[in-house]
Amino acid sequence: MASLQNLRNIGISAHIDSGKTTLSERILYYCNKIHEIHEVRGKDGVGATMDSMELERERGITIASAATNVTWKGTEINVIDTPGHVDFTIEVERSLRVLDGAVLVLCSVGGVQSQSITVDRQMKRYHVPRIAFVNKCDRTGANPYRVKKQLVEKLGLNAVLMQIPIGLEDHLEGVVDLVTMKALYFDAGPNADQVREAEIPAHLMAEAISKREELLDGVSMCSDELMEAMLEDNVTVELLQKAIREATIRLELCPVFMGSAYKNKGIQPLLDAVVSYLPNPTDVVNKALDLDKNEEEVILKADDDLPPVILAFKLEDGQYGQLTYIRVYQGKVKKGDELYNTRSKKKFRVGRLIRMHAAAMEDLTEVGCGEIAALFGIECASGDTFCDPKLNYSLSSMFVPNPVISLAIKPVDKKAADNMGKALNRFTKEDPTFRSYVDPESNQTIIQGMGELHLEVYVERMKREYKAEVEVGKPEVAYREAITARADFNYTHKKQTGGSGQYARVAGYLEPLPDPVEGEEYKDYEFVDEVKGGAIPTEYIPSCDKGFQLAVKKGSQVGFPVIGVRAVVNDGAWHPVDSSDQAFQTAALGAFREAFERAKPVILEPIMKVEVVAPNEFQGGVFASINQRRGLIVSSTEDNAMCTVLAEVPLSEMFGYSTVLRSLTQGKGEFTMEIGKYGRVPAGVSEQLKKDYQEKRRKEQK
Repeated sequence: MASLQNLRNIGISAHIDSGKTTLSERILYYCNKIHEIHEVRGKDGVGATMDSMELERERGITIASAATNVTWKGTEINVIDTPGHVDFTIEVERSLRVLDGAVLVLCSVGGVQSQSITVDRQMKRYHVPRIAFVNKCDRTGANPYRVKKQLVEKLGLNAVLMQIPIGLEDHLEGVVDLVTMKALYFDAGPNADQVREAEIPAHLMAEAISKREELLDGVSMCSDELMEAMLEDNVTVELLQKAIREATIRLELCPVFMGSAYKNKGIQPLLDAVVSYLPNPTDVVNKALDLDKNEEEVILKADDDLPPVILAFKLEDGQYGQLTYIRVYQGKVKKGDELYNTRSKKKFRVGRLIRMHAAAMEDLTEVGCGEIAALFGIECASGDTFCDPKLNYSLSSMFVPNPVISLAIKPVDKKAADNMGKALNRFTKEDPTFRSYVDPESNQTIIQGMGELHLEVYVERMKREYKAEVEVGKPEVAYREAITARADFNYTHKKQTGGSGQYARVAGYLEPLPDPVEGEEYKDYEFVDEVKGGAIPTEYIPSCDKGFQLAVKKGSQVGFPVIGVRAVVNDGAWHPVDSSDQAFQTAALGAFREAFERAKPVILEPIMKVEVVAPNEFQGGVFASINQRRGLIVSSTEDNAMCTVLAEVPLSEMFGYSTVLRSLTQGKGEFTMEIGKYGRVPAGVSEQLKKDYQEKRRKEQK
């Protein structure tokens, strides 16, 4: 086991097709983990090492984040390769939650794309220091300077170039290291992929000096020590590296490297940068909540001798049962140790401890602080905290976005039904953004997720991994209902049966909550108690709240949850014998339904942020295809031969768009989307939705 100073936990994240998995493959090769390189789409029949799922190899995309462990110049690096596709965003969330640093990969042609913005937002959420790697500098139209500019403008990062390219596109030969002021070529050694140091070519000298000045200016803003040394003209390489490292860890700087993973150029300096500039586990402050002391914050120490605190951040169904990926934040864990799961309040013994290398595994006897490993055969959920039985700590879990799309699925026979149940149980444990439930009215099994591709992959996995043949209904959008005006209520619930009856009166009003600020989630509901003089006894106030919470779960317009409602109770009445918790819950439920109809209810739909990238000649066609889908074009930029169109489009209109776009752009266009906000449905669509809902209810009641 490496000392903590010589340990790095890093993730590789980026937009789709920026070359993350290709880069991971090269990292494994240079760290002597693999002895030959395979390509992503499995053209040679092997596929990339990190894409171990059959589906991943077929589609050439990463679905599940894969973990591996490599050693570079005496430093141990745990690498997690994460998906770039927005549908699998939870994989990025859970990886960033346990990482200390990250490499943000960008395409030198595409630059900062929609998913790069999402990933950057996630890194900021978990305060993860990052270095940027501008990949594909060998492609036509490559421009790393433009990408650096975008990092500043679009992501608001203090990005500084650490290198400049020697040649671009077909002429990419190597890079100039601006810290040491040496030219690096990647043509030495038997496979012509080892680093060769040389003097900077004469024609690049002036540019290298000017860019080094920029680098010094950018770093000195974050380091007084460097500023002083510059004034005295006494800048050493060691001092500059120290200043870069400190500023990167404080999230004040984003060093930018470049190269071409496919052409094996620039990988070794990037690995050096991971070791030099990204934090080790002791550089990062990790906090837990002490559940015994009213969730008081506790700072965890990266020390092997303290009682262990561990986060289970990912579950996987391996060939030997459930595999639980863990990150040790404090203490160490040995085989046979007893640990306590603070969520389920159960103790368990640590059986088999392993370290993963993509799909292969190595057995361990103990795992020290700061390490990432995996346990076998533990019953738990994703995001659980394990600690020493003497402690009762909880680590804050990751942010889980709400699903936006649902599908009805039906097994073809009894055997498929049993297997489907097993698969759903497994997937919901594994992926917090994937949910399933049985609709009580139609008795159908409904699965929910982040997008068409997300659900498609799970249906495919059901068939392949669990032999569960299912019929799939058409995708449904997760609508929401809301109110637009204030409406008063004064509702009495009275029921007289033999013996004690039920009596409760609830009065007050409903009003819309203000719209959330950009980037914030919609608040579903707020309860305000303004009852004076004991009109409703204090013990029944929570019952009113419960009744309203029950009411917002299902609106009367189209049967979807109600959001953005404030329920204010200011008066009421009770009876010493006939009033009860249940009576006030029922009264609040009735009051809500009565007022909801008068509060000018509307239907809201998820509006997606869509980014379409296509050749310039198809720009008109892309515009037309978005306008036809009730879309609103936000911006359009042209770069080289490609145009990027940003738009806001209702999710309900985006089904099947990938086929339309393909035929429209001769297969050259691609798009990504993620949930942006909820917007009001137009009157015509709203009427149709209500009609369909009434029709559906009539059928179910027959």
